[in-house]
Amino acid sequence: MKTNESSELAAADRKLDELCINTIRVLSMDAVQKADSGHPGLPMGAAAMAYVLWTRFLKYNPQDPLWPDRDRFVLSAGHGSMLLYSLLHLTGYDLPLDEIKRFRQWGSHTPGHPERGHTPGVEVTTGPLGQGFGNGVGMAIAEAWLGARYNRPGHKLVDHYTYGLVSDGDLMEGVAAEAASLAGHLRLGKLIYLYDQNHVSLAGGTALTFTEDVALRFDAYGWHTRKVPDGNDTEDVAAALREAQDENSRPSLLLVRTHIGYGSPHKQDSFHAHGSPLGVEEVAATKKALGWPTTDSFFLPPEAVAHFRQAIGRGDEAQQAWQQRFDAYRAAFPAEAAEWDQVMGGQYPPDIAAHLPQWKPGDKPVSTRVAAGQVLNALAQRVPNIIGGSADLNPSTNTALKEQGDFQPPEEAPGVEGAVGGAWGYAGRNIAFGVREHAMGAAVNGMAAHGGILPFSATFFVFSDYMKPAIRLGAIMGLHVIYVFTHDSIAVGEDGPTHEPIGHLAGLRAIPGLTVIRPADANEAAEAWAIAVQRNSPTLLALTRQNVPILDRSRARDAGVARGGYILSEAEGGKPEILLIGTGSEVDLCVKAQARLKELNVRARVVSLPSWKLFAEQESGYRQQVLPPDVRKRVTVEAGATLGWERFAGDEGTIIGIDRFGASAPGEEVMKRLGFTAERVIAAALRLLGRQEEAAQEEASSGGQGKTAVGATAPAEGHS
Repeated sequence: MKTNESSELAAADRKLDELCINTIRVLSMDAVQKADSGHPGLPMGAAAMAYVLWTRFLKYNPQDPLWPDRDRFVLSAGHGSMLLYSLLHLTGYDLPLDEIKRFRQWGSHTPGHPERGHTPGVEVTTGPLGQGFGNGVGMAIAEAWLGARYNRPGHKLVDHYTYGLVSDGDLMEGVAAEAASLAGHLRLGKLIYLYDQNHVSLAGGTALTFTEDVALRFDAYGWHTRKVPDGNDTEDVAAALREAQDENSRPSLLLVRTHIGYGSPHKQDSFHAHGSPLGVEEVAATKKALGWPTTDSFFLPPEAVAHFRQAIGRGDEAQQAWQQRFDAYRAAFPAEAAEWDQVMGGQYPPDIAAHLPQWKPGDKPVSTRVAAGQVLNALAQRVPNIIGGSADLNPSTNTALKEQGDFQPPEEAPGVEGAVGGAWGYAGRNIAFGVREHAMGAAVNGMAAHGGILPFSATFFVFSDYMKPAIRLGAIMGLHVIYVFTHDSIAVGEDGPTHEPIGHLAGLRAIPGLTVIRPADANEAAEAWAIAVQRNSPTLLALTRQNVPILDRSRARDAGVARGGYILSEAEGGKPEILLIGTGSEVDLCVKAQARLKELNVRARVVSLPSWKLFAEQESGYRQQVLPPDVRKRVTVEAGATLGWERFAGDEGTIIGIDRFGASAPGEEVMKRLGFTAERVIAAALRLLGRQEEAAQEEASSGGQGKTAVGATAPAEGHS
């Protein structure tokens, strides 16, 4: 009798499972069809494994999507967003059915690809394939670091997994290869990815493009791999997930064989189910094939919804249990708990700037990369959760946190050449990303999205080309992350045009939400770092390779980077006749030019403009005070593309920049030959004032170099 009852219960459970899985499929394809836009195939094919994960394994609380010890779930295959939205709605997040019905519509909470901060329960913004894969690696790094720093014997404050769903397209992308290699090296055992192996991409079968043995590749990376031959076998999916959880020294990739567009009589296993709605008739046919009780759109079986909504009780119970552990932790370790509150709340000392290194005019010239490195190390003493690293460039970027430890697998023996020093293991604050800029950018974004971490990355500025997709996504998400770039101009010198950025400042300044700062000297570098820590959004620092002098601020007004631009040196003897505006290392050229122009009875004001974005955020009165509209003669100087400088040069100004590639020679010579000298700034100013002969004389004194480096605005005559 008991055997019969058990069999009947098992059959009922299987029937309920099938109903819930089909609920995901039908809700997803209905939403895509109503929008007449989207990707129905992935949600339909991956529904079963997603159901198992979300109802049996994933730890979350729909009523508090941000509680710290929740498991993280990343839908790296962001085009399948309706899978995630269906799960969020069904499990009880604040995502009403009306929002599902408004999929991909203006103002809805169900955009075409998941957006962090826009939809409750969405951890990261995904869509560009491979980026979510890298984000998940960063989240697993964050979990490991926080656990190593705060967990104590008998008090496990941090104990959660990072799960992800990745697609064939994700695994084709180079960023995923880099991130997988890094995760394997770091032995991130709490990282588990479900690979939706449906053998179909947007334009056709993967037999056209992707025939490698993925399992062998990930085995070589150092991952645990497990094949699930039938993605609809919920018990095998569950067994694979349990095996992955038990594997604590390797990340896991579960290769789940699925069928895109599952249940569609005419589009299953076809790319026609990938990126377009099934069509009204095919939706009806699919519902019939799945045994769905009605052809009505957005029908949700009450018993399925009730089953999914059990997640609310489970989540509340899990969170309450964690809160009890945290209360006991606070009683036993009050100092650590107070620090936990600080880092998880994103709270930083308001007086950070007062405790940073300062430099005086007359001090030995120093590159802004070296100065910034000193500042970073000072910050690390006061901000405990600054962690990060470089793309195999610590000696060049000066971003090693001295004696703060190396984030490495504890099982590996310490003492490796190049290690920074200090603790060895997951408590280390220096991450050796290796030559993996793509993965580094995605990972620091994931670390920031996880919470509790203030991450930074570092490499040469020219390699921002590799990081641009991650930087853009970091800005879309508004993440508090700091991207450090050194070797910021043609002054790189001997490495030549392959390593000399030209249009990079212009391109990165164009990214909405990204604060780009190019400090002129060591003090501006210190101020830039303080802003980056206190500003709850992404910041990019562009730093020099070459030494620059410490600027004299004795004649400055409102000196400092915080307002984006300021009067560094006021004109003597009355209202300025001309403005000299520079950023970074070229500000010193403006200072030198001002001194010579004074000898020629020209009243010139020097403006340092380290951040266009910060300057644009100031009230118009301040901006007009720094750049008076009635002073129309202006010279702007920056060793980068001229694009965008028109807004500051105006229609009577001259732009000194570079719109060609650089050259291989000592940096000082490259700068001189391409026109970045004080004499050329002086000559440009004199021409604007109609003093052509004097301009020619000044220009001749610099050897007549660099004519191609100067871009002029209208009028056509009288410009360098």
